Formats: sequence, C-alpha cells, structure tokens
Amino acid sequence: MNYINQLEKNELIDSFLTYPPQNFSAWLSDDGVPIFSAKFDLLTTASDDFKYKIQKLPLYKKWQHWLQPKTCFVGTTVSEYTLLTNKIDANQLAKHLKITYAKQYPFMIVKDLPLESPLLSEHDNHYSKQLIAALKEQGYIEVEGQALAWLPIDFIDINEIFSRFSYSRRKNFRRKLKSREKLDINVLRSGDECFFNQAVQDEYYQLYLNVYQQSEVHFDLLTKSFFIQLLQSKAAKAHIFTYHNNGEFIGYNICFEVNNMLIDKYIGMVYPKARELNLYFVSWFFNLEYALQQGFNYYIAGWTDPEVKASLGAKFTFTKHLVYIRNPILRVILRKLISHFESDKGRVS
Repeated sequence: MNYINQLEKNELIDSFLTYPPQNFSAWLSDDGVPIFSAKFDLLTTASDDFKYKIQKLPLYKKWQHWLQPKTCFVGTTVSEYTLLTNKIDANQLAKHLKITYAKQYPFMIVKDLPLESPLLSEHDNHYSKQLIAALKEQGYIEVEGQALAWLPIDFIDINEIFSRFSYSRRKNFRRKLKSREKLDINVLRSGDECFFNQAVQDEYYQLYLNVYQQSEVHFDLLTKSFFIQLLQSKAAKAHIFTYHNNGEFIGYNICFEVNNMLIDKYIGMVYPKARELNLYFVSWFFNLEYALQQGFNYYIAGWTDPEVKASLGAKFTFTKHLVYIRNPILRVILRKLISHFESDKGRVS
C-alpha cells in the first residue's frame, strides 16, 4: 500500500516492519499506520547545557532510568515523515491513537509530521496539518522536529553549483574534492548477485556499524537481516555507490529512486580512511552529479548533520513531533521545559 507522506519504496517500509531495529517492536495499527515501540532517552534532543544540569542533580544515577521510558512511536525510523493513511480522517486517527496506546505507554510520540513540505502533495500536507491540530486537542504537546535536507536539481553541472558558494567555500570544497582522483567509484543496484554473498553482506553491515558507533545519537540500530533484505531486493530499486581506494573498500552510499527523486538513506565508511579522503564531501557531489545525469528532480539528503549540509547548499523543510505524556504532572513539567530541547531551525537559519 501507499501511505500519505510516503517518499520511500514500499519495500523499505516492509523491511522495517519485518526486521525492526535492535530492541524495537514494530507493527501496523488497526487503522493501517506504522507504529513502533522502544526505550527512549528523553534527553536525546536536549541541549548540552540542559543535559549537564540534569546530570548534576542529586542522586541522578539512581533515578535516571525514569528518563528512559518505554515509548510508543507513530511512524518509522526509515521514512522521512510519519506515514499516515487515507482510511480514516485526522480527527478520528488522533482519537484512536490515544485510546489504543495512551494506557499502555507512559510516553507516546507522533514523529516527523511535515510542515508544508515542498516534497509532498497539497493533500498530504493538508492532512498532516489537520492531524497536528487534532492531536493538540487530545492533549499532545507540540515539539519542534528536525530539518530534512534537500536540493532541487536545477543546475547544468557541478560548476554551476560551485558558483553559488563564496570564494573561500569554493576553494575549500575544490581542495577536498581532489581526493576523488584517488577513488574508484562504482554504481551497483539492489538485487545484484554480489549481495547474496555472505562476506559482502558482513562487510556492508560492518561499515554501517562504523558510522553508527561514531555518531552522537544512538537510537535505531538497524539489524543485519534488515540490510540483507534491502540489498537483495530488486523491487527496492536501491542505487548503491561504492568507493574504493587502492583496491580497499572504504565506503558506500545507499540511495533510492522514488517519484523522480534520489533519496539518500544509508552510508557505511571505514575510519579513519574515509575522513582522510574526504569521502563525505566527495559522495555529496557525486550524488548530485548522478541525480543530474539520471534526470531526477530532487536530491533528498536526510536529517543528520544539518549545519554541514547547509554549508553544502542544501535547503531544508521542517517537521513537528507531537508528544503525549500519560502522567499529568510530567505533562505540565515538559511544557515548561520545551525550550531546552534543540531545534534544527536554529542550526540552519
């Protein structure tokens, strides 16, 4: 089925539901909306200063587990936005979600609801706007979400992209892109024969783990089974860009082709080699060149590292999270503390 707000292939959503991240449970609600549950650290998106103050409170180690409740999420961790359905109107969905899950979970988060996204239809944006209003009527608290990076493919070549940067930034990027001369770049497709080789599967998953382990936020650890199913699926239409240096496999990018958009989803790298060869920057511009060659309209670059992506010329579209807290006292406290949680808007404006 196709969902409201869907920018991904069905195969990606199916893989998430079949093989959810480690220690997650995932399912479809009775209304046909993807749901998952997991322990969630409430300080995940708090500012560093606020985290420090909380961690310095008396007996923090004794009660910190109260800040990691079992949480119900409406959405997935593999889709850019909350996936919704035409089966039910927004007001009914808001009521059903609260009735069904609020008694089971102390925290409930409807994640990544789009705000007038240029990547979605008018219908999708309107439904999400209605749902935000309906959830607020049900007592959910509105929290600023993340910034999704994207670029229109509105240039004739990479030189035109560079012309949009300042002189110092152009000079810096050209210096970093000299590393491309040391790299062999290939394009594979999901379903290719190599992805049925266990050694190849192991290597791809290890490179993903390398990136996961060095990231600041550790939330959804995707499983090897998820990756294998994805890499072996021809229907997923994944474009897999591989990077080798002197015969050594040092990184890859997994992107998806949907509605004439190239959607960048997963990366894997070998450190420190990938950093030494500026692989992040090389892959960014290679992806843009590839999107241009293939005639795509947009390149969608994901949620992470918004400051870096802003420096590379990305545009951003924002989201809201709607949070329901079962305990009324905690609900009042969170409303007063919302300003201490980071918003991507301030990081890319």
